[in-house]
Amino acid sequence: MGFGIIGSGSWGTAIAKMLSENGVPLIWCVRNDDIVNQIQKRKHNPNYLRSVYFDTTQLDLTSNPKYVFENADHIVIAIPSDYVMEQFDGLSTDELASKKIISAVKGILPSENLLLNDWLKKKFEFDPSNYFTIMGPCHAEEVASEKLSYLTFSGLHEEEADKIAENFKSDHINVVINHDIYGVQYAAILKNIYALGSGIAHGLEYGDNFLSVLIANCADEMAGFLRKVGIRNIEVGIHSGIDPLHHKKSPNYAASVYLGDLLVTCYSLFSRNRTFGTMIGKGYSVKSAQLEMNMVAEGYKASKCMHDINKEVGADAPILETIYNILWQSLPAGEGFRQIEESLV
Repeated sequence: MGFGIIGSGSWGTAIAKMLSENGVPLIWCVRNDDIVNQIQKRKHNPNYLRSVYFDTTQLDLTSNPKYVFENADHIVIAIPSDYVMEQFDGLSTDELASKKIISAVKGILPSENLLLNDWLKKKFEFDPSNYFTIMGPCHAEEVASEKLSYLTFSGLHEEEADKIAENFKSDHINVVINHDIYGVQYAAILKNIYALGSGIAHGLEYGDNFLSVLIANCADEMAGFLRKVGIRNIEVGIHSGIDPLHHKKSPNYAASVYLGDLLVTCYSLFSRNRTFGTMIGKGYSVKSAQLEMNMVAEGYKASKCMHDINKEVGADAPILETIYNILWQSLPAGEGFRQIEESLV
């Protein structure tokens, strides 16, 4: 089961750490040849998670994504959503037909307003049964420091998702399996937007009480959107049965990949979306906040994509709409949050 990773940011580096430390054969596509040379020489990524050292004899390093598609069976896509489609340039439907694509993308493809699996189906007639996701709640920085983290692997066939997940498990990585590829992806996109909103609130100097009420309402709003798009396993306190693979309760909305990921992304200082939002709340322009950060905050472009998608879905989403208006329609952050105050329950 040969694995390839496309992406050398913090999350791509964390995934490379998990797989390589388990002795999994790994082809790793990084941004350019200079990074290839530096990892080979210094044994770590010079730009992200520098504390993580690699046994480079286990790594086949490249800067050419097509090399990964040609030589790996299981391909992890771990780059910002803006740059995903170009990684598939020059590939044919036949070249992808036998591959397993594992998405670690926590955003929507902004030029298409599509999830990666839907774009692959549209562009390459890609079989949905060969598509999997790897989601949180998980911070790359905590993976690097080997703090206990949980990953959720989703696929239409849970047995196959479980086989993939086994390559990531360790004494500090626990795995959860489900089949909800749509729900986990939409939840990951929305939680980034809401984390950006929690950062704006922090930047505006709201306190813990308000933040807790805001996030609780975000959780409710997210659940309403998921129901509108047809996700059914999101009732808190209700489980559909016992997971036959691991003999645990089946995941529901309170499980780690939905509510858990929302909470950690809204509260954690590691959250780039929260950091981005804090800058906006303190008065930075979007452009200034982007220049200040060294990493992509997926929630920014996702807010516009989800605003457009929700025109069709029709979910009641006043928090989402207000964050969109602050970021894209020049609504002053303070005025926007005074509007949010009136909508919270």
